[in-house]
Amino acid sequence: MTRAVIAGADSDGLGDALTAEGVEVSRATGTADRPALEDAGIVDADVLVITDAGLATSIPVAKDLNPEVRVVVYAHDSLPEFAKGQAGHILDPNLLEPAFVAEEVAANGAQ
Repeated sequence: MTRAVIAGADSDGLGDALTAEGVEVSRATGTADRPALEDAGIVDADVLVITDAGLATSIPVAKDLNPEVRVVVYAHDSLPEFAKGQAGHILDPNLLEPAFVAEEVAANGAQ
């Protein structure tokens, strides 16, 4: 089973779409700092989903805790330059529906 940690408010409903695809979803609370990511299970996660570009600092922290974690950014705002190199996919919710993104995340599992 694919495990995903979501950082951000997820106002577009990607978390629900992931759950519907059979992905185990947990959420990093607040600013998704190191303790929040650890509490959400980032060490064992397959995917980190950022739904708020303002939480981009979570990406290098998550990669430090779990170098194999894939990063999907699903946000309306641009990702800062420092984080773009560590993000596997940067997707705009205005262009891709949550169900499509969730299907792709679930299909790619723990690759």
